[in-house]
Amino acid sequence: MSVFYAVRLPSVSEAEANRMAEDYSFTPMSIALPEGFDQQTIRKVNKKYRNIEAWISSVGAGVSMNDVDGDGLANDLCVTDPRIDQVVVTPTPGKGSGRYRPFALDPAPLPMSSTMAPMGCAAGDFNEDGATDLLVYYWGRTPVVFQARPAAEGLAPASFTPVELIRGVGDTIYTGPQWNSNAVTIADFDGDGHDDILIGNYFPDSPVLDPSKDGGVEMNHSLSHAQNGGEDIVLRWTAKGFEETENALPEDTRNGWTLGASAADLDGDLLPELYLAHDFGTSRLLHNRSRPGKIKFMAVDGPRDPMVPRSKQLGRSSFKGMGVDFGDLDNDGLHDMFVSNITTSFGIQESNFTFINQAKDQSALRERFSEGVAPYEDRSVPLGTAWSGWGWDVKTGDFDNDGTLEIAQTTGFVKGKTNRWPQLQELATANDALTSNPLWWPHVKEGDDIGGDQTLRFFAKSGGGRYANLASRLGMDVPIPTRGIATGDADGDGRLDMAVARQWGEPVFYSNRSKAPGDHLGLTLTHPSGSPVIDAQAVVTLPDGSRRVGRVDGGGGHSGKRSHEIHLGLGDDVRGPLPVELRWRDRNGEIRQAELRLDSGRHTIRLDEGATRLSGKTDAGKEPQLARTTETAGTATATTATTATAKTATTTKTATTTTAATKATAATTTQAGQAKEK
Repeated sequence: MSVFYAVRLPSVSEAEANRMAEDYSFTPMSIALPEGFDQQTIRKVNKKYRNIEAWISSVGAGVSMNDVDGDGLANDLCVTDPRIDQVVVTPTPGKGSGRYRPFALDPAPLPMSSTMAPMGCAAGDFNEDGATDLLVYYWGRTPVVFQARPAAEGLAPASFTPVELIRGVGDTIYTGPQWNSNAVTIADFDGDGHDDILIGNYFPDSPVLDPSKDGGVEMNHSLSHAQNGGEDIVLRWTAKGFEETENALPEDTRNGWTLGASAADLDGDLLPELYLAHDFGTSRLLHNRSRPGKIKFMAVDGPRDPMVPRSKQLGRSSFKGMGVDFGDLDNDGLHDMFVSNITTSFGIQESNFTFINQAKDQSALRERFSEGVAPYEDRSVPLGTAWSGWGWDVKTGDFDNDGTLEIAQTTGFVKGKTNRWPQLQELATANDALTSNPLWWPHVKEGDDIGGDQTLRFFAKSGGGRYANLASRLGMDVPIPTRGIATGDADGDGRLDMAVARQWGEPVFYSNRSKAPGDHLGLTLTHPSGSPVIDAQAVVTLPDGSRRVGRVDGGGGHSGKRSHEIHLGLGDDVRGPLPVELRWRDRNGEIRQAELRLDSGRHTIRLDEGATRLSGKTDAGKEPQLARTTETAGTATATTATTATAKTATTTKTATTTTAATKATAATTTQAGQAKEK
């Protein structure tokens, strides 16, 4: 008995978990979808894959949350539903849900076929006209941008024009590459002031969903270090469209089996780093060493430690990377990382990664990155986040506004009646020489089950610092495999809501009804055109001297994308305006900084050479004003900037999406929702 207690990990008691759950309340609500589409329960696949058709059909449910109709609220969803193989635009349920009828995006007249299927949707302003476009990525073809028509009123199918992201893919018959994309993240990678795109591909270019073909496809060469997947593609913004860059990613990294990707500036130079979550091992953190017109990433690995197995070292792990998100989990002002893996007891017993940043500050982190070292330590076991199930998407967020981030994670693989875990365990111990041939894989067909009863996870931190999964106490433990998570404040009440995509099931919206949340700071940061300032950073200093950090996320993870707002929980008893530091790049790539004092609540701020508050509470009731701003040199790679038209880079493909002229800055902007419930 004494040996048991000597090695037993600390845990959160039932009583404490019950008390913690009282801080949260979510109401599940149905998401409206259009009618009239035929439904399927499994995908038609290449004949080589017919014995693992359920495995091939295990992805494709996705969701993003953003302000698509321009009403100032993140109350529009873009849902990817494999049951109908459609991408649906629909309002969040509840208040304002009758603004428009849900509809499917129509890619016509672009060439499409039944061997193509949508995998996800990401919002952005890809032609920089101030309106929100939607990028849809697929298996079987290159992505399509559904470009918003600025003159359109409301949202309807006619509100968007489908445009190819890549040129030369055919007019009536598709002749482009057969990308099989499962991850997208959007960020200004080269620091020129314009958003670039990372497309993460899973299968190598091949007819995965063509049932008329028998072959021309393969599986991974290894279960722990496979590098024969589809190539990850970095598309750089130019005035003429997006161009595919060469050698932006390390050669030994670009062909992993990518299921998740996320970008965030970790070392303070406003050049976002990139994490690629690779299934079958060797997920990587990439340090950004780009300059305007030239995107370049270098791999950085966790320090070697004899007490840490290689399978758990950052950059050397052999686990099944499925999803990733950045967030400051320990409130030290530096971003940490949560990485989803397969973590099923008596199934495949890996662990999630909760990589905690060990650097003193961003300057010290930048120095370690320059040495090729990423000073992160996996603390998933002592923090209580190591094991959850067959993990997928993950999103951090402060759902009760107490100043500490929670972690929401989707889990589950395929749902059926026949347990296939024993056969999968046999595969896990098989020789790598066999895994690339689908014929050697165990049968996973319609009706088979692997982790089908696993549920959504909602991790909250206890007073002792260990996380507890509160999903069952909050009514979120529905036994249906889940995939994508999108977060945003849909109704403007200061509480983060959440939409969840389910694989072969109804998506669900969780309206945050927490009864006594703390104060919050909600920031909508825009360019003069109205476009979101992706990668912009905010640091708020609380009265006790502690800081909260946030960023405008361009969209990352597995198949879920959060809104373009910054949401920071402030805790209770916030009195008066707080100092807020903003840092961003303007459209010329110049690094800018502004220091403001803002009351808690929601604010819309225009960023250009300075920061202009357009809506939200102001100091002592003053009118919106130009904040004090300064220019900063940044690091050596970010001291100079060029205009987009002067950029040069080696390219192989060019997009047809064009850049519109910048709109005149609006004198005012409307911002709905200032209500706050206590």
